[in-house]
Amino acid sequence: MTGLRVVELAGIGPCPFAAMTLADLGAEVIRVDRPGGGEFFPGHERTDVLNRGKKSVVLDLKRPEAVEAALALVAGADVLMEGYRPGVAERLGLGPDTCLERNPRLVYGRMTGWGQTGPLAQTAGHDIGYVAVTGALHAMGEAGGAPQIPLNLVGDFAGGGAYLVIGVLAALREAERDGRGQVVDAAIVDGVAHLLSGTHTMMATGTWQDERGVNLLDGGAPFYAVYETADGRHLAVGALEGRFYRELLRLLDLDEDPARQHDRSGWPALRGRLAERFRSRTQAEWTEIFADSDACVAPVVGLEEAAAHPHLRARGTLVEREGVLQAAPAPRFSRSAATLGGPPPAPGRDTREVLTSWGVADAAALIDSGAAVQS
Repeated sequence: MTGLRVVELAGIGPCPFAAMTLADLGAEVIRVDRPGGGEFFPGHERTDVLNRGKKSVVLDLKRPEAVEAALALVAGADVLMEGYRPGVAERLGLGPDTCLERNPRLVYGRMTGWGQTGPLAQTAGHDIGYVAVTGALHAMGEAGGAPQIPLNLVGDFAGGGAYLVIGVLAALREAERDGRGQVVDAAIVDGVAHLLSGTHTMMATGTWQDERGVNLLDGGAPFYAVYETADGRHLAVGALEGRFYRELLRLLDLDEDPARQHDRSGWPALRGRLAERFRSRTQAEWTEIFADSDACVAPVVGLEEAAAHPHLRARGTLVEREGVLQAAPAPRFSRSAATLGGPPPAPGRDTREVLTSWGVADAAALIDSGAAVQS
């Protein structure tokens, strides 16, 4: 995506993640920060991985001349991304109508939890609420227990940021064909609901019950569950298919009838026998036993420990830069390699350079007046 120009109005969470993804893919991303630096990790902006590969411009958008400078950036951009509550960008003078008037080819990406329309559009919210109303949170947890929070991966980053990237790329393709930009309304609730398509399919076919911990993929099945080992660690077991289940039983040396794998009446007893067997050895011992097998058993490791996992290490999935552990760019390509951009910039590090190179008039005067800030 070399040559793609993106302006990101600074925010937190899914919108920065989407812009980071485009930067990983080669886009030039200009983050427009507020005076005073970041609001989510104050004093630690240089370790905010979501801002890697970007340049930072500080503009005081309360001042008309700073808004005009932002619009000058928009005029030279292919994409604008913002994650404000609906109407905020309009009040700043940077709404879609204004920006598209300046740049008819612009793809204007809007990232919110509830979306631009609907009765909750103006309501505050966070990941946990978005996954709650879609049914995703209800589906996660042990049978008879409370729902379990899936970090903010399902909502903010999968249902939100990833779908904003998908929408922006699709709109860019359309703009290439007819020369017209458009607005991308990426709502986390929409994305999470879309991610549940497979679960909705299983419900429609009668193979999924609308309750926690009783289904094939939610821990209800004893052959798709997490078990504790002798050293207090855990293993993830995912032996869904018959041939994988038979391999699991063989390596565990369990005398079970593979033909009864899906006999739910026998699941409680089977779970007990599996749990007892897994508690007989340490995680490392079981990992060695299951190495190179198709039993679909993997050790549950910590976030830092994951960097040392042989497979992830061989692929370079996790890297360390300036003491910060982070994921390498994804996905991968056969000839157009994604690259890990520069470290996250301090707010305002690139103000003068960006304003000048993007052709913003009177860059020096903007900085001298305080409407723009060079750190």
